[in-house]
Amino acid sequence: MTEIQTEYTPEKFQNAEQLWFWFLYSKSVRNDIGLRNNKPTTRRICELIDVETLITKLYLCGKLNDAQLAVIKEFGDRHRPPHQYVWRENHAAAIWNDAMRIIENAARERGWIE
Repeated sequence: MTEIQTEYTPEKFQNAEQLWFWFLYSKSVRNDIGLRNNKPTTRRICELIDVETLITKLYLCGKLNDAQLAVIKEFGDRHRPPHQYVWRENHAAAIWNDAMRIIENAARERGWIE
């Protein structure tokens, strides 16, 4: 019996925010359910380890700093970016935007963002 193979075309991200939220969500799912034999419906252009490596390299070369990592982690856990018009979040929004710009430039160079 011949098995039909389905080709998945890897899908690129629209921007750094989509990449970041996908990374955090996928990492939490992987940690919560372990490695199960679930096939994703959308295959991405990169793997979780690729994004983790990218963020680590950006941090180690000084392009991302501690404050930026703290903000993208905090609001990533909230599943939303900080809002620039909310008084308590407007400083975090500026930090978020700078971090996303840095991540987007690096991810675009790797061909992960359209």
